[in-house]
Order: sequence, then C-alpha cells, then structure tokens
Amino acid sequence: MAVKEKDIVRKLSPKRIIWPVLLGLGVAAFLLISNLNDVRFEPVAEGVCGDYIWAGEGQVPDIHDEDLWEETEPCGGTHRMRTYKDTLGDIEWGYYAAFWLFMSLLAMITRDLAYMYRIRVLTDYELSWRRSFRVIMLWEFASALSPGIVGGSGVAMFILNREGIKLGKSTAIVLVSALLDELFYITMVAVVLLAVGTSDLFPVSMEMELFGVTLGTKGIFWLGYVFIFLMTTAILAGIFTAPRTLKYLLLQIFRLPLLRRWRYQVIEVGDDIITTSRELRGKPFAYWAKAFGATYASWTARYWVVNFLILAFANPHNPLVTGFADHMLIYARQLVMWVIMLISPTPGSAGVAEFAFSGFLREFIPMGLVAALALVWRLISYYPYLFIGAVVLPRWLKATAKKRKARSAE
Repeated sequence: MAVKEKDIVRKLSPKRIIWPVLLGLGVAAFLLISNLNDVRFEPVAEGVCGDYIWAGEGQVPDIHDEDLWEETEPCGGTHRMRTYKDTLGDIEWGYYAAFWLFMSLLAMITRDLAYMYRIRVLTDYELSWRRSFRVIMLWEFASALSPGIVGGSGVAMFILNREGIKLGKSTAIVLVSALLDELFYITMVAVVLLAVGTSDLFPVSMEMELFGVTLGTKGIFWLGYVFIFLMTTAILAGIFTAPRTLKYLLLQIFRLPLLRRWRYQVIEVGDDIITTSRELRGKPFAYWAKAFGATYASWTARYWVVNFLILAFANPHNPLVTGFADHMLIYARQLVMWVIMLISPTPGSAGVAEFAFSGFLREFIPMGLVAALALVWRLISYYPYLFIGAVVLPRWLKATAKKRKARSAE
C-alpha cells in the first residue's frame, strides 16, 4: 500500500497543474487574440448610420471580405464595419450580466453540493459534509489532471480508502458513481434527442480514424454513445444478476489477439464487479432514488452553467437565444461535446474543450465573444478544481495520516 500511495501522491502533485493550465489558457488566448482585430460588416438597425454597401454584384454578401465592401458618405450605407474588439466593448456589464454570472456560479456550487450528497448516500453517511467536500474536490482535482478517457476513478478509490472507507466498499462506490453518471448520459441523450432531433446537433466537422475507418463528428458521437450504452448495460447486468459470469465473458473476449494486451486490467475490472455486487446486495429503493436524484441534479446544473454564461454575454436588447427551444439545443450540443471531450488525450480535456466550445456554440454567442466566453466557462468549471485541489491535498494527506496511525494503534 505504501508504494501505491507514493505513486498516487506523485500523480496528484500540485506541480502537475501547470501543464493543463498552460495548455487550456494557451488555446483560449490564441482563439481570443486571433479574432480581436478580424473585421466584419454587420447590418445597421433602423435609425443607425451605416457607412458601407456591398459591392460584390450577384454574390451573397460576405460579412468578412473587406475588399468587396465600399465606403459611402456618412450614413449613406446599409452596413457598418466592426471588429471583435468593438464587440467586447459592447458588453453591458450591468445588473443583467451580473445576475447570469451569479447564476452560473450558483449552478457550479449546486453541482458540487449534489455530488457531495451523492457520496454521502453511497457511503451510507459514513462521510460528513466536510469530509465529502474534501473527497469531491480531490476527485475532481485528479480528473482535471488526467486525460478525459482516463478520468480520476483510480485515484478516487485511494481517496475514499484513506478516508476510512473499506477498500471493497470504496471500489463499489467508485464503480457505482461512474455507472450513475453513464446512466444519466444515456437517458438524457434519449430525452433531448426526442425534444430537438439530430439535424442541428453537429455544427463542427471533425474526423477520427478507427481501425482504418474515418469517422466524422456524427460518427464519433454515435460510436461513443453506443459504446457507453453497451458497456453500462453489461456492467449493470453483471452487478445485479451474474457478476462471475460477466467476468468470465470479459476474459474470453479479451483473449482475442487485438485485445489481449488489456487482459490483466480486465481481470481487475471483473474483480471490482464481483466486489461491487457483494457490497450493493440488498440496498433499499431509497438508496438508489437518492443517488439517482443527486446525479441528475449535479449533471443538469453542470450543463446549465453554459446556458447562464451565454445569457450573461448576450445583448439583452437583441438576444441570440430567444426561447426554451434554443436552450434545449445548447444543452443537447453540450451532450455531444461531452463525448468529444471524453476521448481527449489531454489532461482535463484542456485545449480540446475550448476548441469544441467555440465550434458547437458559436451561433448562440455574439460575434467576437466566443473565445472570451469559452475562457470564462473554463475559469468557472475547470480551473477552480486545480487550485482548490492543490490547496486541499497537502492538508488532507497530513490529516488522514494521523487518523490512519490512530486506527492502526487501536
């Protein structure tokens, strides 16, 4: 255990936050700076002076092609020339923006409180609110330092065990937490797709090659969704019906030449499923209802952070988000973004998240503010966990070390 502990403490070293911070801020700064002086021509409202007219006969006006716009006499045109820097200056930093910024922060607090409540439920209230706060912050810290596809689950078992939760129960809690998150995603995607359809879900063109097949954005999403659905269904069936049978089937599948390299990891997964099945046997309905409710509250609050930020940056007199249908589409696109971020190779999806944000949600954000809003989004939803975790970690290690010594002396 000492070697494992040393290894995990090294992985959680506060020094490691520098790379995701630099990568994420670097991409955000590049997007922001590269757009500040770009020119566009926007139509003027009635009663507002325009100084430019379109000179490209027989063509659809290109708002970015400076060569095909002619300057007219003052107030003699239909458009005006603007830069993204001008748009930043147009933000009304008044009560309207302040209210929605506050709502976005409140949504993040709600997310963390819901996660804290869920961990208390899953541990049968062995953890106090204070200890739950430390566990969730360190869990998020580990996730922020790990590539999206890896996450912080392995470290979470160590955190819970160090807090005094038995190893078998810690394993079950981490696995059930992941399953609850996947169940939220599976069910919510189904609900949202029924509400908004799929025609407007994929505004970004992306490509990924898998086993010689090139997948576009839609293909990446559906592949990820089907994989999550099948994996979650199999693990749920294994946990609640036949855990040993599932372990046997997994081992047979991973005997295949292409998959053999992961066989030892699959043995560990099979053991975890058996342990989880034993720990969860006989849990009452209220246990699951509370855990599901907390999961839905947490993820819903997390996604609505973006909706609130878009409202904060919007011009209240000329909003781009005009109703509930637009908000649902923003919500749906975030579900698609989540799969893209999940397969990211960078820590905490740094860099990829900012790029995906600007591509998927551009049409709902005033021109020129996409990169700025993406940066604010990550400042609220990602970077705080890096810095809170770096502060909490050394104190937590010291406090839990004393408790472990006291328990071993008894």
